Amino acid sequence: MVAEPEGPEDRKPQSDEAHSAFTPPAGVGQPEAPEEDHPSSEFAVPAGIGTEAPAEPEGSAFAPPRTYSAKDSPPAFTPAHGIPAVRLTKDGPWQDRMRAMLRMPVGERPVPEAVQKHDEGGPAVPRVLDLTLRIGELLLAGGEGAEDVEAAMFAISRSYGLDRCEPTVTFTLLSITYQPSLVDDPVTANRTVRRRGTDYTRLAAVYRLVHDISSEEMEISLEEAYRRLAEIRRNRHPYPGWALTASGGLLAGAASVLVGGDVVVFLAAAIGAVLGDRLAWLCAGRGLPEFYQFVVAAMPPAAMGVALTLSPLEVRASAVITGGLFALIPGRALVAGVQDGLTGFYITAAARLLEVGYLVVGIVVGVLMVLYLGVALDAGLNPETAIHSVERPEIQTLAAMALSLCFAVLLQQERNTVLLAALNGGVAWVVYGALADTAGAPPVAATAVAAGLVGLFGQMLSRYRFASALPYVTAAIGPLLPGSATYFGLLEIARNDLNAGLASLSKAAALALAIAIGVNLGGEISRLFLRVPVTEGPAGRRAAKRTRGF
Repeated sequence: MVAEPEGPEDRKPQSDEAHSAFTPPAGVGQPEAPEEDHPSSEFAVPAGIGTEAPAEPEGSAFAPPRTYSAKDSPPAFTPAHGIPAVRLTKDGPWQDRMRAMLRMPVGERPVPEAVQKHDEGGPAVPRVLDLTLRIGELLLAGGEGAEDVEAAMFAISRSYGLDRCEPTVTFTLLSITYQPSLVDDPVTANRTVRRRGTDYTRLAAVYRLVHDISSEEMEISLEEAYRRLAEIRRNRHPYPGWALTASGGLLAGAASVLVGGDVVVFLAAAIGAVLGDRLAWLCAGRGLPEFYQFVVAAMPPAAMGVALTLSPLEVRASAVITGGLFALIPGRALVAGVQDGLTGFYITAAARLLEVGYLVVGIVVGVLMVLYLGVALDAGLNPETAIHSVERPEIQTLAAMALSLCFAVLLQQERNTVLLAALNGGVAWVVYGALADTAGAPPVAATAVAAGLVGLFGQMLSRYRFASALPYVTAAIGPLLPGSATYFGLLEIARNDLNAGLASLSKAAALALAIAIGVNLGGEISRLFLRVPVTEGPAGRRAAKRTRGF
């Protein structure tokens, strides 16, 4: 018998496994192997995701140049080692911490951890910006530098959770812009500074408010911050009007003793300064601009000096006029203007220096009007009677300290800072006398060194007390102001010797710039002695690079 050929169904296995429920039916592909049967790790990079390329040695001669093409750009990813965090130490003053972040690009600033709590819906952006502008207005109107005003504004906004803020400060306008995200519209607010006043007590209170808001140990809501700000605005000045007038007279008298005057000169300079102050207040009450107030305030001291020259008394009349000029020279605005220029705020610096120029011109006009009258009356105003060095260091040091103390009262400083400012002024005069009189150093160099020590001690005292440096610096530079050089320059111009007059006024300008630059340099040097917060990674306080002339 011939066997029949086997069909496909006859070649199938005849076991129970052939009909198992786990066997896929005919026409269905085999399933993939389970995950645990894979030979690779479960942390393997998925398909389509590139791995991080190994780091190439920087500057290697065998590494191909890295070029960027928008068409063939690699996909964005976070490296395996992560993005380095930028952190700031929290044990330093808020001024230095905020300056460090302001000088960073916006993309490199650390993400803020809101210090102050707010509602669940997030911070009230309009109210935070309004509070920031109001605080900045008080600081700028009080004479604070533009860099410190920006740092305070940034500290307020950051403490309430607004990180992408850019404050901008000019001489009369404050603005701040908040960018919620890259896709949301920015929010911008601004405020105009129309009134300026000198009240360092109010300035210190604002600094304490900013410190409390930016501190993690204290919880201050927006309502509490507004309440404290309203109290600061309502607070009265610490000294009455008669005390300010008396301080102006004593300041002029101490300045006249500082440059060689006696008791008669002290009394004449004090009376002239008091009369000038009262006339200036009268003009201010009638709404006259500051320029005319300075013209009127400079005339009585000059008139007292001319009257003493015409009298039979043997007194140093030039010291009377010089003492009156000490009480009028705008040293505070000059230091702030130069500081803004050195820190890169050129618009604000130009406006401040222009203001100083107008005020100095007002003083020049007032003094020249009286000096022309004195020359016409043959009052004997000769430059040969110039103030010469008088060997009485103890009296001059006490006069310098008294001058700084009276200056501090005129600036409405807190009473616990007046003595420190007076001591700083005495140190400045001792250093100047040791360099100029004993060592024979040039007056400009001696003034710069003394002003540098004033700035150094002022910054260290302000950081120790978490306050502004102005109360410890502005009054202390009073004994260094160029009152004598200004007077003799004006006298030479009144006697029609223009070249000698301009030379003396140029010396006065050089001394004033030496004071301003020395104060700023002393403040920068103080960072070497203080524990300034730095960043982990980028430099803590970046500055603009030199332009190399182009």
